Amino acid sequence: MATQTIGATTTPGTMTGSLEATAPLPRRVSWGAILAGGIVAVAVGAMLSILGVAVGASSVDATNAQSPSGSTVGIAAGAWLLISNLIGLAVGGYVAARLSGSADGTDSTLHGLSVWAIGYLLSAVLLGNIIAGTASTATQGLSSIVGGVSQAAGQAASAASGPASRLASQIDPQQIIDRAQNALSGTGGGDPAAMNSDQRKAEIGQLLTRRVTDGNLPQGDRDRLSRLVAAEYNIPADEANRRIQQVEQQATETAQTAERRAREAADAAATAGAVAAFWAFAAMLLGAVAAVLGARMGTRNANMAARRYA
Repeated sequence: MATQTIGATTTPGTMTGSLEATAPLPRRVSWGAILAGGIVAVAVGAMLSILGVAVGASSVDATNAQSPSGSTVGIAAGAWLLISNLIGLAVGGYVAARLSGSADGTDSTLHGLSVWAIGYLLSAVLLGNIIAGTASTATQGLSSIVGGVSQAAGQAASAASGPASRLASQIDPQQIIDRAQNALSGTGGGDPAAMNSDQRKAEIGQLLTRRVTDGNLPQGDRDRLSRLVAAEYNIPADEANRRIQQVEQQATETAQTAERRAREAADAAATAGAVAAFWAFAAMLLGAVAAVLGARMGTRNANMAARRYA
């Protein structure tokens, strides 16, 4: 309740008096109307979106080569989603304005903006619940698949244990140990011609790994790599150097290509994010305009009805 001054009188020879009375100020907001308008906006938008999904699904025919392409379907789906949200917000703003009982244009505008905000909040909550439910279902399904795969792997391992044990009995463990020792001993810088193939390959692998990780090799290591390659593949030293240079060039080109593609992908992702943000802003702005227009239309119709029945 607020105090409102009704009037004041002054009479000669008397004191100036004022008559004060308490009268309630008119209510300028109706949260019930706003909530109802927001719910109506979300419901109408969802209904129209479902209609768009039905129409789009009916237009796709996997057996017909004339079916619309994926890009066309995506553009049409995005446009219809925007249109359905705008229609829903306009209807929600209209409902809120008519239920608020206010005949003021500013009040209707504020009711429309409130419906727009409530509608987007409700949509975000519903979308979050849907995503959470989908993720939970996917997690449960993945757990079931992993459990089934583990069980099948256990059964396969049990079935293969018999043949595997027989095969293991036919392999000489000493051969495996000798082969590993030969590979490990190929790092001492001995004569490549006196080394076996396992030793040369092991040292070649180590030198190539250093070349990739460090970006370059000292001249001594490059000469060592050349002798190892020449001895391993029984080719002249010049041919070994040519092959090494060719491999290094290919590795450099591959690394440069990968770096360029990574930068292009990052730039494309940043551009796509910026475009998506601008489109989201435009969609929300258009939604606010649609809600306000619907509310103003509701207020105008209410005023017309009041004058008609007055």
